[in-house]
Amino acid sequence: MATTNTAAGPGRPRRRKPETQLGLVRRARQMDRILAETYPDAHCELDFTNPLELLVATILSAQCTDKRVNMVTPALFAKYPTAEDYAGADRAELEEIIRSTGFYRAKANSIIGMAQGLCERYGGEVPGKLKDLVTLPGVGRKTANVVLGNAFGVPGITVDTHFQRLVRRFGWTEETDPVKIEHIVGVLIAKRDWTMASHRLIWHGRRICHARKPACGACPLAALCPSYGTGPIEPAQAAKLVRPGPFS
Repeated sequence: MATTNTAAGPGRPRRRKPETQLGLVRRARQMDRILAETYPDAHCELDFTNPLELLVATILSAQCTDKRVNMVTPALFAKYPTAEDYAGADRAELEEIIRSTGFYRAKANSIIGMAQGLCERYGGEVPGKLKDLVTLPGVGRKTANVVLGNAFGVPGITVDTHFQRLVRRFGWTEETDPVKIEHIVGVLIAKRDWTMASHRLIWHGRRICHARKPACGACPLAALCPSYGTGPIEPAQAAKLVRPGPFS
């Protein structure tokens, strides 16, 4: 049985009382509705025009901001428009282009290996199924779900660091394993909403529900969040912590 919140003193998270699974589902969906109203323009903040570009950009986004990736990808996409181009890329040239995204040698290995896999098994085209995507080098479930949800319109849950932090803070789960979190949240949120719910949580984590000092007093979810009080609850103080987008 899950738990929900009771009253809290200033600056302290609320105490929690037992919450049924049905109650948790209702609360999670109500929170998602509020986030939908708060972030009506939520979307993937990586720039792309096709599935291959998004796949490459998502690989580059590991341990890097979306803003930095978006600064690198115009030249990258222009030089390597197809999977065949990446598969046959000069490693030194590719590494130099993506150097500023960090871990550039490992990312170059992933991109070249991924592209070779596309050419060898999928005719150079990005497949639209999770089971196929995760067989490619450098492509885990998170990356696959980003591509499926945003390039193919296939519902997927993107469990990045913001998402993981928020679902635990919200009391949706205490799990830390991304795959388990994906399946648990998949029960709480209607499948048709998985992709957008992921965007909304990520946007909220970047703008208000920060890791070290969340802006609790400026949060539209305050009444439903068992962690309310983790950060400042005084509205004026909390408002100073809110970070406007677009983000990285």
